[in-house]
Amino acid sequence: MSDAVLGVDVGTSSTKGVLVGLDGVVIASAIREHEVWRPNPGWAEMPAELWWQELTSIARELTGEHRVRAVGVSGMGPCVVLTDAEGIPLRPAILYGVDTRAIEQIARMTAELGDDQIVARGGSTLSTQAAGPKIAWVAENEPDVFARARRLFMPASFLAFRLTGEYVLDHQSASQCNPLYDSAALAWYRPWSDRVMGGIPLPRLVWADTVVGGVTARAAAATGLPEGIPVVAGTIDAWTEAVSVGAQNPGDLMLMYGTTMFLVNTVAERASAPGLWGTVGAFEGTYSLAGGMATSGAITGWLRELFGRPDYPSLLAEAAASAPGANGVLMLPYFAGERTPIADPDARGMIVGLTLSHTRGDLYRAALEATALGVRHNIEAFRAGGGTIDRVVAVGGGTQGDLWTQIVSDVTGLTQVVCATTIGASFGAAYLAASSIADVHIDAWNPVERIVRPRAELRDVYAERYELYRRLYPATMSIAHALALNPTAP
Repeated sequence: MSDAVLGVDVGTSSTKGVLVGLDGVVIASAIREHEVWRPNPGWAEMPAELWWQELTSIARELTGEHRVRAVGVSGMGPCVVLTDAEGIPLRPAILYGVDTRAIEQIARMTAELGDDQIVARGGSTLSTQAAGPKIAWVAENEPDVFARARRLFMPASFLAFRLTGEYVLDHQSASQCNPLYDSAALAWYRPWSDRVMGGIPLPRLVWADTVVGGVTARAAAATGLPEGIPVVAGTIDAWTEAVSVGAQNPGDLMLMYGTTMFLVNTVAERASAPGLWGTVGAFEGTYSLAGGMATSGAITGWLRELFGRPDYPSLLAEAAASAPGANGVLMLPYFAGERTPIADPDARGMIVGLTLSHTRGDLYRAALEATALGVRHNIEAFRAGGGTIDRVVAVGGGTQGDLWTQIVSDVTGLTQVVCATTIGASFGAAYLAASSIADVHIDAWNPVERIVRPRAELRDVYAERYELYRRLYPATMSIAHALALNPTAP
């Protein structure tokens, strides 16, 4: 029986688990797919209890024949999970920036606290990504729930609590609870957190690599994990993905190819930039500028459904056969609003240039190119805000084929490094778990497998497309907003 660690990550479309030997070799993996609940326009929710059920199922599937030494957890975020004192959820979790319900709370809190003061203390303006306004939304719209709430969790901290009984939250996640957290003091900012949280006690703050406790007898009975083994706090999935590929040094930019596209640029010191999120990093002494697109892989999944669910290799082959520039089709990827850098929850997706001769391959390529154009827009915002990009590391399910990563390099002009294991956050969580019990190094666990370089002959094509892309949003914004505000008007 060999020693191993378990990493579990709660994502937007699934929970993934991976069992990894202490040498970094993946022994086994498992996945539990789930769906986002969208009960109202702009809402994105999920039952937190489901995450625990999925973790217990994954743990029992993966760990029977191995000696599990430690557990790491990770999850999408920032999310808002309010529970009673026993950790029983009082309502479905409100998800990260794809949930846009708290627009009124964002506007009011910004007016009351002052945008400059919010940025100076927390590193970011209030947006749909911030957890604070969503908590305020619950207080105002579901006062009975808020009155009973005694715990605030995110997916990773919820799983850590269920495993250990410890009420904690990592600093990186806390720094996205704007305006509750002071990123200079690395602490909750009580004048504002008390105002938003009312009587809800805030969790103890730890770093992502902190061992928060051991698996309790109750959790061991539910999961099959050995009682007492250490559980590492973990953090939000994007930062855990960066850990999984060693992208946490100043100048590193991680591109996470998933249902949404996420970008994390590690910077040498605390920073903020218009349209981006300034946060602390996963590890003590690190900071980040971050950005996130509301949809990326979600668009390709939507197209696949419209096309009658053909297999992805066929769609990628058809997209590869389409010419760069998608034979004149240009897409705005704002199908769920957009997070960075435009911060517009009422933005909408656009497809322009269509003719009767266009194919599904053209549309599929246009979706991949739209994501790449959005990445370029974010990268320009990073550089304008003082970020330095010396090394780009790609991770996530979208890196498994060559086409999407190649298009991103062609559009941005940046070389990307792809490591051998691109499972992502679950692997990063496993690495953090291994780090708690052994001397391990991510470069040995996950070496570079291939390098994606931009093709110089396509620079002018995509420079032209990018200029049109940047013009398309302001040209159609008023129409998109009108449709968003009154989608059923005759």
